[in-house]
Amino acid sequence: MEEILKQLQDGKISVAQAKNQLATYENLGFAKVDHHRKKRQGFPEIIYGEGKSAEQITAIIEAIKAKGNDILVTRMNEEKAEVILKKHSELIYNEVAQILYWKQQTENVQKTKGYIAVVCAGTSDLRVAEEAAVTAEVLGSKVHRIYDVGVAGIHRLLDNLEEIQQATVSVVVAGMEGALPSVVGGLVSHPVIAVPTSIGYGANFGGVSALLSMLNSCASGISVVNIDNGFGGAYNAVIIDRLANKD
Repeated sequence: MEEILKQLQDGKISVAQAKNQLATYENLGFAKVDHHRKKRQGFPEIIYGEGKSAEQITAIIEAIKAKGNDILVTRMNEEKAEVILKKHSELIYNEVAQILYWKQQTENVQKTKGYIAVVCAGTSDLRVAEEAAVTAEVLGSKVHRIYDVGVAGIHRLLDNLEEIQQATVSVVVAGMEGALPSVVGGLVSHPVIAVPTSIGYGANFGGVSALLSMLNSCASGISVVNIDNGFGGAYNAVIIDRLANKD
């Protein structure tokens, strides 16, 4: 701020330019892009793509990128992604995660020994698990994916247990009865973030039964996010990972 005001005083920039650089958000009319979020929270504003048009998302992307920030758009269907990619081919679309993103090449994944384990019960839960994994990677954490290790075949989980135990934090994604986070929670000494999915038959109630199972877990150290919220689980995991590896 002092540098911007000094440039204004010295006549190197105009009042309009100084005002633009000092603004904490940019009003696009349909959206107010929060350019100050990275300074407050450590991460730039992330775009929730569902319900927004391709044109609106494009305008927000351009505003964020103009400030030199990374881009992460969640809940992006393929149709809208294709429209945006025609104009911004530098972006990457992950079809499974339904995430559109761009990360500056100069910013490397944080150089720490720690990593986040994203543990997934079944293949049907992959969309949510990949949303978590890709989000964590774009936000700067290392991720180890351990997929299709649900409780119906507990030996698959046990075969990967050492890798999970060595993680800084685990994001555990499961549908049906949502039992996997409890099992993992009883076997590790780090925080577990449980993500219920809407996968399951009628009595699953669109993920509500899995959500309640996770909230009622008897294993300690488990926190629960909303149904299908892989992004939310990953965001919390990255914060924990950063704190654990802080110098």
